[in-house]
Amino acid sequence: MRLDSIKVYHRCGGCGKKQEFINSGKFRVNVNGNKVDVWLIYRCKKCKHSWNLTIYERVRLSKIKQGDYELFMENDYELASEYGKDIFFLKRNNAEFS
Repeated sequence: MRLDSIKVYHRCGGCGKKQEFINSGKFRVNVNGNKVDVWLIYRCKKCKHSWNLTIYERVRLSKIKQGDYELFMENDYELASEYGKDIFFLKRNNAEFS
């Protein structure tokens, strides 16, 4: 199932050139001590190379809403879709648009 997201382009490390990237609908969560990183994973449409878009970087777990944290851990489809439609989030992660 494909997420309803804005079409974005980024330089692909696998292909070596700018390609379209697709919202995978999956989050990556890394907890190191009391610090948390959360990314939304995009994949190159051509070679499937990953690009992690930062949602939270090195923040205390207490700064993330408990409900949101649970949704990140569950790879919530609707939340991933919301981030994929957020132009400010995409720009903050240096996404390019057609």
